[in-house]
Amino acid sequence: MAAYKEPGFEERTALAQKAREKALKKLADKPPVDPEVLAQRKAARLAREAAAAEKSRARKAAIEQAKADKIAAANAAKVPEPTEEELKAARDARYAARKKRKR
Repeated sequence: MAAYKEPGFEERTALAQKAREKALKKLADKPPVDPEVLAQRKAARLAREAAAAEKSRARKAAIEQAKADKIAAANAAKVPEPTEEELKAARDARYAARKKRKR
């Protein structure tokens, strides 16, 4: 069995040159793209982008609406704090009830 031989500089440059020529030949052999096909691709891409943007806008609007509904529900469920007069009346009623029980 032969030992591994490290490729020299000339061999590496020759391989690189062959790879470059092969890539250029492959690129040159590629048929040109029809402008009509390009226009169709562009139209399809723009339609996809518009649909995605609309979907994103709708999702953001739904999130904002949900936040607004949550805030409205929280405000509707909030019990108003009693005023000083109402607190004093409740305190006086408790005091009167206690006095009545003691008699």
